[in-house]
Amino acid sequence: MRVGVGQRKQWNGARFSGPVFFRCGSIDSEAVLPKNRIISVPVPDDIQSLRIADLVAFHEQRDWGYSMGPGKSPALVIVDFSVPFTRGTPDHPGGGYDDAISGAGILLRAARAAKAPVFFTTIAYEKHMLDAGLWVKKVPSIDTLQLDSSAMEIDDRLAPELGEAIIVKKYPSAFFGTDLRGQLELLGVDTIVLAGCTTSCCVRATAIEAMQLGLRTLVCTEAVGDFNPILHWLHLLDLASRYVDVSTLAKLVPYFESCGLLRESPEPVQSSAAGSSL
Repeated sequence: MRVGVGQRKQWNGARFSGPVFFRCGSIDSEAVLPKNRIISVPVPDDIQSLRIADLVAFHEQRDWGYSMGPGKSPALVIVDFSVPFTRGTPDHPGGGYDDAISGAGILLRAARAAKAPVFFTTIAYEKHMLDAGLWVKKVPSIDTLQLDSSAMEIDDRLAPELGEAIIVKKYPSAFFGTDLRGQLELLGVDTIVLAGCTTSCCVRATAIEAMQLGLRTLVCTEAVGDFNPILHWLHLLDLASRYVDVSTLAKLVPYFESCGLLRESPEPVQSSAAGSSL
């Protein structure tokens, strides 16, 4: 089973103020951890020795991974490519998504050329953080993502144009607690193409919920990314096996082009039946 092509080259993990530091997805040995911090899950030795190839073989043995195929009316949804994630800040880990942003830019140009709807999401909270629920207890660094601040801004390499919606969300899924579903329904969208970050969290949650809502869902391998390349590929493999379709720029750009041509085609004129009155 092939998930896609390409590799994330690096993650420029940035230290940030607070009780713990991240570096390439691992815990810095110098970090001071709060007493309730769970730094690892006790994974058995025989599981730790498994390779990604073992997981690929497991999925290939199951009767999974069929394609649901694209529909005729797609929208592009770019998840959380906001400044704190794409560039990082002193208070929030980020960066290392240059390749995925480049891929998302290619999709964005294709979607715009096809006059397909485009949506961006960003995570932002009130100062009191009550709208963050329990997630802020699990991931305290999200308290730096404040409404009406630069933390909301979409990376300028993917700057939204007039008429392109920015969905402000509070949790991993772009659908939970937002009007994204309603907007897609009003536009007659039957398929979403997903770009953004992170593959293992917000992209995954959005993809699975989209499938549950009856939307054909295509995740682009070159336009999504994660803090850790292992997490990235493991979750792409699992998504492709059981939930959505995982595709590539080489297929998705022509897909948008074909949908754009369909949108530009004039509706056929139906003549009245012979002998009928008006």
